[in-house]
Amino acid sequence: MKKRKTAYFLVQSAMIAAIYIVLTLMFIPLGFGPVQFRISEALCILPYFTPAAIPGVFIGCLLSNALGGAVFLDVVFGSLATLIGAVGSWLLRRVRWAVCIPPILSNVLIIPWVLRFAYGNGQIIPYLMVTVGMGEVLAVGVLGNLLMLSLERYKKILFK
Repeated sequence: MKKRKTAYFLVQSAMIAAIYIVLTLMFIPLGFGPVQFRISEALCILPYFTPAAIPGVFIGCLLSNALGGAVFLDVVFGSLATLIGAVGSWLLRRVRWAVCIPPILSNVLIIPWVLRFAYGNGQIIPYLMVTVGMGEVLAVGVLGNLLMLSLERYKKILFK
């Protein structure tokens, strides 16, 4: 039985990572740069349903950044921002309305510094926080919450 649960966890994580990668790479122009609207970030609410989403979105982000042509610092720290957000979402899973807050905050606090130091973006950090924050609020706050509401009905089927 334990092997079955482990296999199910791994398959769920892999599926979430694959969906994250596809969504990111399908919309590359939107997901990279100072004004980011990464549709795949909506998946950061999935830890509300399953802990398998934590490695899923982390690995998905890591591979998306690498495959999307991001520089090394962005691959590492951008992916860590997503990991921190996913762990925070898992920790807040009992307060449904708060699940979207950790991914938004972690990206707003980390990604502007990545843009500044990894890409030499000369814009001031507070401006970058606003632009990244707007994209995260739209992706995680709006799309993520819509995704959460639509999956809520099927959670016992999809996330046993």
